Amino acid sequence: CGQSTVRVDDSAARLDVIGSRLHRIVVFLTCSHLEGMPQIYQPSNQIKLTNVSIVRLKKGGKRFEIACYKNKVQEWRTGVETNLDDVLQISNVFTNVSKGEVAKTNDLDKAFGKIGVDEVVKEILKKGEMQVGEKERDHDLSALRKEIATLVAEKCQDPATGRPYAVGIIEKAMSEAGYSVKSDKTAKSQVSACLKQLQSDSSLPIQRVRMRIRVTMPSADGKRLREKVLADAETVEVDEMEQDGWEAILHIDPGQFRVINELLQKECKGKGRIETMPSAAT
Repeated sequence: CGQSTVRVDDSAARLDVIGSRLHRIVVFLTCSHLEGMPQIYQPSNQIKLTNVSIVRLKKGGKRFEIACYKNKVQEWRTGVETNLDDVLQISNVFTNVSKGEVAKTNDLDKAFGKIGVDEVVKEILKKGEMQVGEKERDHDLSALRKEIATLVAEKCQDPATGRPYAVGIIEKAMSEAGYSVKSDKTAKSQVSACLKQLQSDSSLPIQRVRMRIRVTMPSADGKRLREKVLADAETVEVDEMEQDGWEAILHIDPGQFRVINELLQKECKGKGRIETMPSAAT
């Protein structure tokens, strides 16, 4: 029995050696075969544009394009962003961004004059048309509409209760009034126009949140100007004339703040004062 066991073990060892040698032969033959085959290399200088917005301008019979970071174009146009490097994905002018076709210097000079690439880019940013897909355009308009509604809700209130409206209610009123969002303008710049249209074309009673102010001036000036100041107020919370001066706490339309301030500067010779106060409305 002992001899039989030894023979089995020897046979297994020999099989392991043979298997190992066969594996080496297969690897050698495979590598030798591959040495004669052409190798495939991945380009190391390939630029992949992601999150890109293309701005296009046609001038001098040619089309010129620049590749920008999404959302940076509008920031540049509104003055929020001033660094071109933060706006452009590639600091170059193309005839076709998608194909990577760079505009020729002669074409740029003929269309824009010899003003340099940076100045050409600035003109394209200022006057060019941003290319966006239909789905992206719808998404951007929806987001802009939501932002406008949010700003209106923050600045306005129900005239009867003095309470703010929910953003959803403002959005419904915008739809009722048929308000059209301007994609080339910021949300902040559209708030006033939106509010005016809500007041004229929707059934929602709405007004700007009233500003609560405190006005003080010497008694002599108060006697002269009291009626003019109170005429600009919607409600008068305090109206007190003392020997040392006149004080009033008023609720006004925000647009009247400048009117009253200019009146005090002109008539009180630096002795009149106007200041905003926390709103008493809840």
